[in-house]
Amino acid sequence: MSLPRHRPRSQFSPPPEDEPYNIIPMHNLHIDHPGLRYPQVHVVLSSLRNVGDLRKPPFSPWVPSMDLLDWLGLFFGFQHDNIKNQREHLVLHLANAHMRLSLPPADNNGTFQVIVVREFRCKLLENYSNWCSYLGKASNVDSLDSDTRRELLYVGLYLLIWGESANLRFMPECICYIFHHMAMELNKILKDYIDEDTGRPWIPSLSGENAFLNRVVKPIYDTIKAEVAKSKNGTAPHDTWRNYDDFNEYFWSKSCFHTLNWPLDFYSKFTSERKTGFVERRTFWNVYRSFDRLWVMLFLFLHIMVILAWEEKKFPWLALDNKDVTVRVLSLFITWSGMRLFHALLEPAMELSRVSRHTWGLVLRMVLRILVAAAWTGTFVICYTRIWVQRYLDKHWSNEANQRVTFFLRFAFLYGLPNMFELVLFFLPCIWLNAKLFNLLSWWFHGNCYIGQGLREGVVDRIKYVLFWVVVLGTKFTFSYFFQIKPMISTTKQLLDSTIAGCEGDCKAIFSVSNMFIIGLLWVPVVLIYLADTQIWYSIYSPFVGAAMGLLQLLGEIRNIEQLRWWFRFFATAIQFNLLPQEEIKITGGSFREKLCETIHQLKVRCGLQLPLKMVELKSNQVKANKFALIWNEIVTTFREEDMISDQEVELLQLPLNSWEIRVIRWPCFLLANELLRALDLATDLHDAPDNWLWYKICKNEYRRCAVIETYDCVKYLMLHKLIKSNTEEHSILKALFREIDHSIETEKFTKTFRTIALLQIHSKLIKLVELLLEPNESVNEIADAMQSLYAIVVPYLFKAKTMDQLREDELAPKSRSAMARWLFKNTVESLDPSNKDFYMQVKRLHTILTSRDSMHTIPVNNEARRRLAFFSNSLFMKMPRAPQVKKMIAFSVLTPFNDEDVLYSKETLKTKSGDGISILYYLQTIYDDEWKNFIERMRREGMVTADEIWTTKLRDLRLWASYRGQTFARTVRGMMYYYRALLLLAFLDSSTETDITITKEEEGIALMKYTYVVSCQKYWEHKAIGDPRAEEIIDLLKHNEALRMAYVDQVSTGRDEKEYYSVLIKYEQQLQREVEIYRIKLPGPMNIGEGKPENQNHGIVFTRGDAVQTIDMNQDNYFEEALKIRNLLEEFKHHHGIHRPTILGVREHIFSGSVSSVAWFMSAQETSFVTLFQRLFANPLKIRMHYGHPDVFDRLWFMTRGGLSKASKVINISEDIFAGFNCILRGGSVTHHEYIQVGKGRDLGLNQISTFEAKIACGSGEQFLSRDVYRLGQRLDFFRMLSFFHTTIGYFFNTTVIILSVYGFLWGQLYLALSGVENCILGYDNNSKKALSAVINQDLIIQFGLFTTLPAILESYVENGFLEAIWEFLIMQLQLSTVFYTFSMGTRAHFFGRTILHGGAKYRQTGRNFVVQHTSFAENYRLYARSHFIKAIEFGLILMVYATYTPSAKLTFFYLDMSVTCWLLVLSWIFAPFLFNPSGFDWLKTVHDFDDFMNWIWYRGGMFAKATESWESWWYEEQHHLVITSLWGKLLEIILNLRFFFFQYGIVYHLGISGQSRSVFVYLWSWIFIFAAFGIYLTMSYVRDKYGAKKHIYARLAEFLLMVLGILAIIALRRSTAFKNVDIFTSLLALVPTGWGLISIAQVFRPLLRHTRLWDSVVSLARYYEMMFGVIVMGPVAVLSWTPGFQSMQTRILFNDAFSRGLQMFKIITHKVHQKDV
Repeated sequence: MSLPRHRPRSQFSPPPEDEPYNIIPMHNLHIDHPGLRYPQVHVVLSSLRNVGDLRKPPFSPWVPSMDLLDWLGLFFGFQHDNIKNQREHLVLHLANAHMRLSLPPADNNGTFQVIVVREFRCKLLENYSNWCSYLGKASNVDSLDSDTRRELLYVGLYLLIWGESANLRFMPECICYIFHHMAMELNKILKDYIDEDTGRPWIPSLSGENAFLNRVVKPIYDTIKAEVAKSKNGTAPHDTWRNYDDFNEYFWSKSCFHTLNWPLDFYSKFTSERKTGFVERRTFWNVYRSFDRLWVMLFLFLHIMVILAWEEKKFPWLALDNKDVTVRVLSLFITWSGMRLFHALLEPAMELSRVSRHTWGLVLRMVLRILVAAAWTGTFVICYTRIWVQRYLDKHWSNEANQRVTFFLRFAFLYGLPNMFELVLFFLPCIWLNAKLFNLLSWWFHGNCYIGQGLREGVVDRIKYVLFWVVVLGTKFTFSYFFQIKPMISTTKQLLDSTIAGCEGDCKAIFSVSNMFIIGLLWVPVVLIYLADTQIWYSIYSPFVGAAMGLLQLLGEIRNIEQLRWWFRFFATAIQFNLLPQEEIKITGGSFREKLCETIHQLKVRCGLQLPLKMVELKSNQVKANKFALIWNEIVTTFREEDMISDQEVELLQLPLNSWEIRVIRWPCFLLANELLRALDLATDLHDAPDNWLWYKICKNEYRRCAVIETYDCVKYLMLHKLIKSNTEEHSILKALFREIDHSIETEKFTKTFRTIALLQIHSKLIKLVELLLEPNESVNEIADAMQSLYAIVVPYLFKAKTMDQLREDELAPKSRSAMARWLFKNTVESLDPSNKDFYMQVKRLHTILTSRDSMHTIPVNNEARRRLAFFSNSLFMKMPRAPQVKKMIAFSVLTPFNDEDVLYSKETLKTKSGDGISILYYLQTIYDDEWKNFIERMRREGMVTADEIWTTKLRDLRLWASYRGQTFARTVRGMMYYYRALLLLAFLDSSTETDITITKEEEGIALMKYTYVVSCQKYWEHKAIGDPRAEEIIDLLKHNEALRMAYVDQVSTGRDEKEYYSVLIKYEQQLQREVEIYRIKLPGPMNIGEGKPENQNHGIVFTRGDAVQTIDMNQDNYFEEALKIRNLLEEFKHHHGIHRPTILGVREHIFSGSVSSVAWFMSAQETSFVTLFQRLFANPLKIRMHYGHPDVFDRLWFMTRGGLSKASKVINISEDIFAGFNCILRGGSVTHHEYIQVGKGRDLGLNQISTFEAKIACGSGEQFLSRDVYRLGQRLDFFRMLSFFHTTIGYFFNTTVIILSVYGFLWGQLYLALSGVENCILGYDNNSKKALSAVINQDLIIQFGLFTTLPAILESYVENGFLEAIWEFLIMQLQLSTVFYTFSMGTRAHFFGRTILHGGAKYRQTGRNFVVQHTSFAENYRLYARSHFIKAIEFGLILMVYATYTPSAKLTFFYLDMSVTCWLLVLSWIFAPFLFNPSGFDWLKTVHDFDDFMNWIWYRGGMFAKATESWESWWYEEQHHLVITSLWGKLLEIILNLRFFFFQYGIVYHLGISGQSRSVFVYLWSWIFIFAAFGIYLTMSYVRDKYGAKKHIYARLAEFLLMVLGILAIIALRRSTAFKNVDIFTSLLALVPTGWGLISIAQVFRPLLRHTRLWDSVVSLARYYEMMFGVIVMGPVAVLSWTPGFQSMQTRILFNDAFSRGLQMFKIITHKVHQKDV
């Protein structure tokens, strides 16, 4: 169905009554709409329409129905639909805020409450006020205490500016600048200002239709767009073009008022090409520039440790007894001042492009800092030198020398005084400084910057994170001293005291280096590990602290159904306390006594000390019980709708409302199972015991007591009110019988009156009676017979001492003896109504209680249902704010950016089989077998007769079922709409009584006012234009979800090459049965000029409502039971966490995709620990939590005035989400984390998807590395929060890269020592230093492999599932080779992070989260992993093998293995992981096919239009793209790194037999001559093949034959005339192959120069052979394992393992051993 395009009406025409509206029809207040029933809405609208005596706009006719926003729109030229949008925005916000007040809707004068408008204005314009204060400008917002109309005008003006600013919303201070001038013009209008030039009333500089868009927004937008075009789609260096932040920071200086002016002057500096505020340069030095304090600390401690360890004392402090050592320690001040000088020099090197005549303040600061740092460094060097000069002159520590030491210490004290002052202030509360002094200090240390002020935390919070880091750093430095630094000292001294000249073989002639070079080789990996292992120690301590915080929050108290059964008794109280509002208790405020009572009550509920719910004759609790039942049953109903439980489980789980005069709460049947039988056993065993003892034993279990009472009451009501006709003798007998039983219970004579042994017989007869009642066509006569047989048991056996005459006398038997024997109950049974569902439901429940013989501990069967119930129940006993009424809750929205993902799985998608013969539907049926059975059961209940109907009449249900188990848009929408459903229920419970049973329109109205779900679908227009099914699928979702709205960008052609762009909001109108446009706001141009996702979010945020907005991604889900707690979560905005109120509420995530395969489980475990344990730690105690793309809830008003929910500059903000956290902290916000509520999240499912995701994150971190946000946080946070910030963000990736570099340094260093002979001639067999070095490498790598990921996952599992479960998970993960997976992921992160830092090239990578059910070819794996893993692993493996060949240490097998074990683990993991975690990765036939496919891909040339997936050459050029866009320094560093490959040749040629033990340099030169000769032969043969290969191939064959003959003759000649050995052929290949790869790598750097030469074709051809060789090296071991019997089966079990059972099933599926059915 096509969507009719809405055309904005003229601004002065009245709105039609049928005009589409979003939430409330404000254009027509007379229709019956639930939102208009609230007086607060009318009060706000009345205030807006109070135009009064305001001067009317001069150029447009005024209509009486217009309001203040129309007035602003006519004066300043805002769009009509923008006005409509912001009118609803303003009305809803003020009405909701008014509802939250305890005041009445209107005061005595009938005017709108001033306090609401003023609070809104203060919050909305807070950033504007701060901006004015920072720039020293007077605010143009006049504050009048009683002028509500003026307050509304200011608020309305800002909202209209913001709503139409489009991409300018990313520049909050730009909006402040615009508002400042427009507010000034507004004031002139309000004050009836007369224009001096015309003598007429003041007219704004902007007026006319769309004037604001055309004269303000579009010129700025065009300037930004032109600047973005210079980025060349993000490939140009960041310092050559300006991004959003540069434009925004232009408005941080007063100069903007003088250069840009008003109206805007676009011939000013605003359009210049200079960067503003910061220059992003691509260099590794950014890590020192941003975090210099961290590196100063590390190098100062290293400095001290080396000095102390040099003395080789047992403990370091013992070395200080030597005065020389003490004075040497003072040299740390030279290191300290020198590093500060380097940092001061680094700043102008980075910021050079900002320098101009307008930035004299920046130049002055940089020059002064360099001069001061240089002066201090020079002073320390001179003073320290004078100390030792005097010491050596006097040959002892004379008075003069000591005086010079004292003089040095005085300077040191002065130098350290600012730091000591900072340390003192750190532990003191906030101290207010003089503004001028503060500005001067801020300018000196940080420069002029609007943001980054007030980043302090409370004293208690500071103490907590300081203690954490004191422990971490204390452990790190202790370990470093004793196990890294000290073991290296003796070897270092030995090398310093020896010379190379005496080495056998005169190795100095070969390797002409000094001992200092060898010492450097030994120390480089140690120093690298020393610099990086803070991350490792942090990774060890942080999981334990995070786990401890989780335990303190009572996480994991209810871990399983067994514990849930016990805690269920307290559920009603917990739900009443947390989820339902209590009007008599003030939620905020109150006296100290009220707060104390509230706290005690909370403690009792959360610790299970509250009395359990008992309903025996407590009528006052009936409403409470019913509300509890409604909530619980709705949760169970949603479980059934999601097909997680069956119909039978619904009956067992539901909690029926009280009926049939039952006196106790009717617990779910799964709690009462077997309890009645146990009570009967007790009654039988204790038949002679007194009543009180029997009842005491029964009541020891609350569920048993309730089962007994409910069964009795139910049977009694059934017989007296439902089954037996009244006014009959039988009815009188039964009534007397129950009266007798009741009397005996009351007088505690039951066991004296009745035989409890007979209860078992009565029980069996009751079962037969109930079963008859449940039969579809039950016979009245059969029921009468069953009643007769039951009565026959009761009369003679139940009573102990009553004869038949006594029974007749007590009316317990019929007066006729014949009736007693035969005719009783024959004509007295009521005819039952088959349509009475309530009756049969009650009888079925009775039957369940009577017949259940097991304890039902497996109910529900579904693991996910059990997990969700356990978490929900546990969360009710955790600390959370009290819930207000729905009408008083904080309103909120959910915003989801939607790009090009799946909406629903289509029929074809579900049925199409993969290359392995597996369809997605069959895969889902296998993985979710129980849910599939439940789905079929539900379909049959809803009318499905035959299985074929699943593809016809039930096709939509089938598609939804499958889509809800994938990561689709439909799943996300269903989850987010649970909020609306939950609010409907909660609003109903807020106002319901015992008689209310249905939700009314009023509840629907308040739910819509409190919640809106907006999906920003940037490609909907494109989908609709091309007829993509996703467009219709989206409309179908709109149709079935009332609170869902969709925003998209529409394109309208206005000319040949011109287009207009509109931001459009649509909804589905149920009355019209189609979608309708609500708003259409014209944009200045294409929306997407930055990063796609944040631009999409920015486009949709104008249509959100409320005080808060939750950001939800397309791979997320939600749960109904969690949505019930949203009111509690939103109340967190009102509470202080430390000294701040939160601006982002972090929400816990549950990763729901971990059950698909072992790889998905590893990713799920890693992600789960990150989104729970680590987020908990980041928020408290580290106080450094950011926003990581989670379902966090933002303070919407706070963020909409400070740049939005993310940043959108090209490439630099590719990890857009985390920049919202950076921006929040820098602007004084606070981020918390809350774990009593959770949202579902899907993660990548296959290794390739996961690797792509890891690459995206690593590249994003590489770009963060360069950003101004990271720099400012690194400089402005206090030292310990800076440590937390570094190690929780980019430090993780940086240190991972450093650890990989340390492996490089270690292996290449050892190779050098082995090939040069230095290892043997100097170190000999004294391997202490090598053992120490290898121990450090191995220990840190093992920690890196295991603890970075496994330890947090295991500890989080321990917190939530228990110790034994955590240990079991750990063992299973190891059996499934999780270490291989995590090691492989580490390589991905290090490769892409390092490459991004060096060369750039970061881009958004579409991971795709489809199910991995098919085999991935080797060619595809090679394209993904050749550069990041395979070639690096081959390099490491080659080094290890060469080292083993030429080192004498290899003779000591254990020592060699001990030294290289983790390095070999690295090699094997990086090679085999893509095969181990690939379906059918070791299948022989697929391996053969993969190799053929790989060779075809290698040789296919294709041409310039061939894709990388088709041609090796195209892929090869794509892999070099980063070398094309990199800087000169990047190319130079790439060349330097590739020079390492030449060392193989340099080292090995001297070990060839042909060298004759010569150590002459000519041997090395001859090897190069051989290389060039070989290359010349290769060029010649290539020429011959190209010229004669096709037509005269005999010539080519002849040339090849001659080459072979010449080669044989050359070998024979060498054998005869030299010391040539046959092994030299293989050894020389070992030496020359790396050289060739090094030459190819360097040639790639020079590609622009070589591209058009003949040489380049040879480079490409040679590279092809190298790639082919690498592929064969990788595929060789895989082919051997594929040929090995049983290995493929084992691999499949590892990949698809669920206690090895699912693995076997998947193996059968993949190998086609299970017959697939369509359904």
